[in-house]
Amino acid sequence: MAIDRRREAAGGGPGRQPAPAEENGSLPPGDAAASAPGRAGPGGGAEIQPLPPLHPGGGPHSSCCSAAAAPSLLLLDYDGSVLPFLGGLGGGYQKTLVLLTWIPALFIGFSQFSDSFLLDQPNFWCRGAGKGTELAGVTTTGRGGDMGNWTSLPTTPFSTAPWEAAGNRSNSSGADGGDTPPLPSPPDKGDNASNCNCHAWDYGIRAGLVQNVVSKWDLVCDNAWKVHIAKFSLLVGLIFGYLITGCIADWVGRRPVLLFSIIFILIFGLTVALSVNVTMFSTLRFFEGFCLAGIILTLYALRIELCPPGKRFMITMVASFVAMAGQFLMPGLAALCRDWQVLQALIICPFLLMLLYWSIFPESLRWLMATQQFESAKRLILHFTQKNRMNPEGDIKGVMPELEKELSRRPKKVCIVKVVGTRNLWKNIVVLCVNSLTGYGIHHCFARSMMGHEVKVPLLENFYADYYTTASIALVSCLAMCVVVRFLGRRGGLLLFMILTALASLLQLGLLNLIGKYSQHPDSGMSDSVKDKFSIAFSIVGMFASHAVGSLSVFFCAEVTPTVIRCGGLGLVLASAGFGMLTAPIIELHNQKGYFLHHIIFACCTLICIICILLLPESRDQNLPENISNGEHYTRQPLLPHKKGEQPLLLTNAELKDYSGLHDAAASGDTLPEGATANGMKAM
Repeated sequence: MAIDRRREAAGGGPGRQPAPAEENGSLPPGDAAASAPGRAGPGGGAEIQPLPPLHPGGGPHSSCCSAAAAPSLLLLDYDGSVLPFLGGLGGGYQKTLVLLTWIPALFIGFSQFSDSFLLDQPNFWCRGAGKGTELAGVTTTGRGGDMGNWTSLPTTPFSTAPWEAAGNRSNSSGADGGDTPPLPSPPDKGDNASNCNCHAWDYGIRAGLVQNVVSKWDLVCDNAWKVHIAKFSLLVGLIFGYLITGCIADWVGRRPVLLFSIIFILIFGLTVALSVNVTMFSTLRFFEGFCLAGIILTLYALRIELCPPGKRFMITMVASFVAMAGQFLMPGLAALCRDWQVLQALIICPFLLMLLYWSIFPESLRWLMATQQFESAKRLILHFTQKNRMNPEGDIKGVMPELEKELSRRPKKVCIVKVVGTRNLWKNIVVLCVNSLTGYGIHHCFARSMMGHEVKVPLLENFYADYYTTASIALVSCLAMCVVVRFLGRRGGLLLFMILTALASLLQLGLLNLIGKYSQHPDSGMSDSVKDKFSIAFSIVGMFASHAVGSLSVFFCAEVTPTVIRCGGLGLVLASAGFGMLTAPIIELHNQKGYFLHHIIFACCTLICIICILLLPESRDQNLPENISNGEHYTRQPLLPHKKGEQPLLLTNAELKDYSGLHDAAASGDTLPEGATANGMKAM
């Protein structure tokens, strides 16, 4: 029976067109009917394939029913009709809104890197014993060799930024940043336990503060694990925040989520500075991270949805550079505040300025149009034209008349769980989630290899040298990403950086072990210094490439996920990045046990990701998909584009369906779309 129905649909009688066989999973009828054609990029990029109208009954009157069920294609083609009508980014009001999404990135950068200062493990010694006192058979000299190096393992702070680099720091430097000679191996566990029999401690904080959270509540020795829990709390709050606020933003809008996140981060962030114990600190940091995730997510989506296709990447990268400015300014801010409570309050207080967004920042017009809230969209379009002092007669395509016809339509909102019934869309999101997880997860491995305790490089034993080395690598990575993406596109750039990450990881795991074996032979000419130099070189390349992988995966997801579920898709990818960064404090909590296996697992993931990246479409210079149907038919093209006039030998199922539809249209006397070819694709 199913075969007969397909043959009847394919045969097509008078007044009957073939119903779209839903090759890419079950789609809502409204979305299938509302799919609008996209534009092919100059480099042979992906194209959103147009779907024929859906005719449930197949009768001669089904066309009228379909037209009543679907809104005008002109209104759904936001990048092709609505955005040009508003002037793109040429309007002064749009430029102001983009600027308002850049400014908070500085405050976000402060919050994301605050852990490196609030929870830095200081050097410590028993009060009254003196820094040079002999303890456990080891004579300490200066802060770099005090008892703290024997009673607490070196920790590796990490970044919670979704597009920034994670960093590691050695705990073997003094507060004055001076170079210290290599220390002998630490005592065994029994000696550490005996050295911790102290009731009062003196601390040498290296991060520019006089007092931080660790020294405030003596989080050393038996209480050192509470530092890692405090680090967990912010990251776990970010993960839950990305997942929950992403779904809410797709349902109620970007603006309400942004405004409520601002209000609550002010409440929880300022309360963190008033914490009376570490339990209260960790709990409030969870809620602070939750609210911070809502701000990051909504600003990222609003920034993408404001821009025309050719400006999206540039606008996003400017925001990344502003956040990096916060990372570079953070040490000076800490040195200025001197106390962790003042620093925490100073980090949160700038969000007070964002309360003004309640009156000056509108809802995303693209989201209103995609969810068919045309009445609100009309008011916002008139607001845009008034702010830009535009002439309504410039509406050449007739956007406003079409909008007037659709004002009575009921809104149609979609949740992220809708992707379960698709094929291409969920595949794209899952691939990008795995990429972001791998990129941020393996970043910690490279950072620990370069700045961990096993590499004895005097320069990298200083807190500020570690911090600014990590920040500089992130900055260079973003600059390189701008150049690579411009020439290779999103998919080609992501593939290149993932290959570099895999090579750096495999060489570090394999070649360094080989060098270590040869260095044991006296005639080999190898030494530990050679191994350290190779380790640092591979680590720098790995940190550089893995940072780009994580950042580009997040941006890629924002472009291929439809507007109706964009925040939900972004939340999944950013939460995956958070899970990757969460492995760093987990390894630290277990005293670095399992670190080598951790690196091997992520190295294997990079090889899997290289294959999976080839399944992604190219989104450069493409219209953003607006509904589930657009995102589902964002077809994948070969990595190397076809030559002009050359047709592929093998057609996909979707292209075969378009081929049959074109023949039916020709038989009925309909004209083909301009630039269409036999396989339903626009000619290059």
